[in-house]
Amino acid sequence: MMLQRTLLIALVFFISCGDKKSIPKGILKPEKMQIVLWDMLRADALTFNFMTRDTLKKPEAENVKLQQLIFAEQKITKEEFYKSFDYYREHPNLMQPILDSMIDKATREKYKTTQVTATKKDSAKIPQ
Repeated sequence: MMLQRTLLIALVFFISCGDKKSIPKGILKPEKMQIVLWDMLRADALTFNFMTRDTLKKPEAENVKLQQLIFAEQKITKEEFYKSFDYYREHPNLMQPILDSMIDKATREKYKTTQVTATKKDSAKIPQ
Protein backbone atom coordinates (compact mmCIF):
# COMPACT_ATOMS: atom_id res chain seq x y z
CA MET A 1 0.00 0.00 0.00
CA MET A 2 2.82 2.38 0.91
CA LEU A 3 4.68 1.52 -2.31
CA GLN A 4 1.56 2.24 -4.38
CA ARG A 5 1.14 5.63 -2.72
CA THR A 6 4.78 6.47 -3.30
CA LEU A 7 4.53 5.47 -6.97
CA LEU A 8 1.33 7.45 -7.36
CA ILE A 9 2.89 10.55 -5.79
CA ALA A 10 5.99 10.15 -7.95
CA LEU A 11 3.85 9.78 -11.08
CA VAL A 12 1.82 12.90 -10.25
CA PHE A 13 5.05 14.78 -9.56
CA PHE A 14 6.62 13.80 -12.90
CA ILE A 15 3.47 14.60 -14.83
CA SER A 16 3.09 18.00 -13.18
CA CYS A 17 6.76 18.82 -13.75
CA GLY A 18 6.69 17.64 -17.34
CA ASP A 19 7.34 19.77 -20.38
CA LYS A 20 5.15 22.83 -19.91
CA LYS A 21 5.62 23.78 -23.54
CA SER A 22 4.22 20.56 -24.99
CA ILE A 23 1.12 21.33 -27.01
CA PRO A 24 -1.91 19.06 -26.65
CA LYS A 25 -3.22 17.13 -29.61
CA GLY A 26 -5.68 19.15 -31.66
CA ILE A 27 -3.92 22.45 -30.93
CA LEU A 28 -1.94 24.16 -33.67
CA LYS A 29 1.81 24.18 -33.05
CA PRO A 30 3.24 27.64 -32.25
CA GLU A 31 4.86 28.04 -35.69
CA LYS A 32 1.61 27.23 -37.48
CA MET A 33 -0.42 29.37 -35.08
CA GLN A 34 1.82 32.32 -35.79
CA ILE A 35 1.33 31.97 -39.55
CA VAL A 36 -2.45 31.62 -39.30
CA LEU A 37 -2.83 34.40 -36.73
CA TRP A 38 -0.69 36.71 -38.89
CA ASP A 39 -2.93 36.02 -41.89
CA MET A 40 -6.07 36.51 -39.80
CA LEU A 41 -4.88 39.89 -38.50
CA ARG A 42 -4.00 41.00 -42.02
CA ALA A 43 -7.45 39.90 -43.23
CA ASP A 44 -9.07 41.90 -40.43
CA ALA A 45 -7.01 44.97 -41.28
CA LEU A 46 -7.87 44.68 -44.97
CA THR A 47 -11.54 44.17 -44.26
CA PHE A 48 -12.12 46.84 -41.67
CA ASN A 49 -9.66 49.47 -42.88
CA PHE A 50 -10.27 49.31 -46.62
CA MET A 51 -13.41 47.37 -47.46
CA THR A 52 -15.56 49.50 -45.17
CA ARG A 53 -15.07 52.32 -47.69
CA ASP A 54 -16.74 50.25 -50.40
CA THR A 55 -20.46 50.69 -49.83
CA LEU A 56 -21.25 47.71 -52.07
CA LYS A 57 -19.45 45.28 -49.77
CA LYS A 58 -20.38 44.10 -46.30
CA PRO A 59 -17.17 43.99 -44.23
CA GLU A 60 -18.30 41.14 -41.97
CA ALA A 61 -19.21 38.92 -44.91
CA GLU A 62 -15.94 39.76 -46.69
CA ASN A 63 -14.00 38.96 -43.54
CA VAL A 64 -15.66 35.55 -43.28
CA LYS A 65 -14.70 34.85 -46.90
CA LEU A 66 -11.08 35.81 -46.21
CA GLN A 67 -11.00 33.61 -43.10
CA GLN A 68 -12.32 30.67 -45.11
CA LEU A 69 -9.57 31.22 -47.67
CA ILE A 70 -6.95 31.31 -44.92
CA PHE A 71 -8.25 28.11 -43.35
CA ALA A 72 -8.28 26.36 -46.73
CA GLU A 73 -4.78 27.58 -47.60
CA GLN A 74 -3.40 26.48 -44.23
CA LYS A 75 -5.36 23.19 -44.37
CA ILE A 76 -7.07 23.72 -41.01
CA THR A 77 -10.65 24.19 -39.89
CA LYS A 78 -12.25 27.18 -38.27
CA GLU A 79 -12.78 25.04 -35.18
CA GLU A 80 -9.09 24.09 -35.00
CA PHE A 81 -8.07 27.73 -35.20
CA TYR A 82 -10.45 28.98 -32.54
CA LYS A 83 -9.75 26.04 -30.23
CA SER A 84 -6.03 26.77 -30.60
CA PHE A 85 -6.55 30.50 -30.15
CA ASP A 86 -8.46 29.89 -26.92
CA TYR A 87 -5.71 27.53 -25.72
CA TYR A 88 -2.96 30.08 -26.36
CA ARG A 89 -4.99 32.86 -24.72
CA GLU A 90 -5.24 30.69 -21.62
CA HIS A 91 -1.45 30.07 -21.74
CA PRO A 92 0.17 33.49 -22.05
CA ASN A 93 3.64 31.97 -21.60
CA LEU A 94 3.06 30.20 -24.93
CA MET A 95 1.21 33.06 -26.64
CA GLN A 96 3.82 35.72 -25.85
CA PRO A 97 6.58 34.26 -28.09
CA ILE A 98 4.06 33.99 -30.94
CA LEU A 99 3.07 37.63 -30.55
CA ASP A 100 6.70 38.74 -30.18
CA SER A 101 7.59 36.99 -33.44
CA MET A 102 4.65 38.65 -35.17
CA ILE A 103 5.74 42.07 -33.91
CA ASP A 104 9.27 41.41 -35.18
CA LYS A 105 7.86 40.37 -38.56
CA ALA A 106 5.69 43.49 -38.78
CA THR A 107 8.68 45.66 -37.89
CA ARG A 108 10.82 44.01 -40.57
CA GLU A 109 8.10 44.44 -43.19
CA LYS A 110 7.60 48.09 -42.26
CA TYR A 111 11.36 48.65 -42.46
CA LYS A 112 11.50 47.04 -45.93
CA THR A 113 8.62 49.21 -47.13
CA THR A 114 10.28 52.32 -45.74
CA GLN A 115 13.58 51.39 -47.41
CA VAL A 116 11.92 50.79 -50.79
CA THR A 117 10.03 54.09 -50.56
CA ALA A 118 13.18 55.97 -49.57
CA THR A 119 15.16 54.36 -52.41
CA LYS A 120 12.50 55.31 -54.95
CA LYS A 121 12.48 58.92 -53.71
CA ASP A 122 16.28 59.09 -53.81
CA SER A 123 16.49 57.62 -57.32
CA ALA A 124 13.90 60.12 -58.55
CA LYS A 125 16.23 62.97 -57.51
CA ILE A 126 19.17 61.66 -59.53
CA PRO A 127 19.47 63.57 -62.82
CA GLN A 128 19.61 61.32 -65.85
